[in-house]
Amino acid sequence: MIVGAGEGNRTLVSSLGSYSSTIELRPRGLSITWAWRARKTVHGFAGRIARRTFAVFDAVAMSDRFILFGAAHLCAIALAFLVPLALAAATLMSRNPQFERRVRLVFAGLLIGTWIAWFALLYARDWFAPGNVLPMNLCDWAAILTIVTLLRPGQRSYELAYFWAMGGTLQALLTPDLRYGFPDMRFDVFFLFHSGIIAAVLYLTFGARWRPLPSSIPRVMLWSLVYLISAFGVNAVFNTNFGYLSAKPPGPSLFDAMAPWPWYIAELALLSILSILLYYAPFYFADSLKRRRP
Repeated sequence: MIVGAGEGNRTLVSSLGSYSSTIELRPRGLSITWAWRARKTVHGFAGRIARRTFAVFDAVAMSDRFILFGAAHLCAIALAFLVPLALAAATLMSRNPQFERRVRLVFAGLLIGTWIAWFALLYARDWFAPGNVLPMNLCDWAAILTIVTLLRPGQRSYELAYFWAMGGTLQALLTPDLRYGFPDMRFDVFFLFHSGIIAAVLYLTFGARWRPLPSSIPRVMLWSLVYLISAFGVNAVFNTNFGYLSAKPPGPSLFDAMAPWPWYIAELALLSILSILLYYAPFYFADSLKRRRP
């Protein structure tokens, strides 16, 4: 979709869920510099392979419009929950530490591979821009911490991955900012990435038996504030919309029930606190029940 962005500017927008795929073409703008540098770093044989690969996918995909809670969407949501729960049950029955380690490595490989596929897609279609390349979506931060926890389990990385995945990535999974349906590559990459984050965090919780602690709450709130300030700064410099702090997403979402910009940012901050408390609540009640037992 081509949208005018002022005299001498054009903006090519290709939505990929929580990724804001925006390429700005300006005679002397920052974004064209980014695009030029990106093309200079990845070229030759690998570039030809990427373009031919995605050309095949384009020929196969019909690029149907995404249908919220359609069959493909519901399938992706179901797999995000059923797969990790099944693997967690298998892990608990096997009682083999090596089995749990192998599952963690598979999840880590899935997330890393999906990220590589995303950058290959960007290169193949010349979609390099700050809004696509910079890992400044909350889901990006959740993915990084999830991968770190999968490869080297630790309480601090797990608790951040858990709260950000359940509070942010889950919302993106349920109401994605996505225009293209299955089997379009944008659909595939989006749901492999977001479903993979949710599935990995659920497996870490139920299969690897990690859990948030009471001390996790202030730490997650502090790091969420760090993300908020960082996203504001990057948006101001690169004219992006990370965290949807500059504008609401165009598709149906929880943002529709909020106040106009910029007032909804205060509502987001409040919802973030409530979300942290909500996703800690099951562990709080479980601990309370254990204390009451004789």
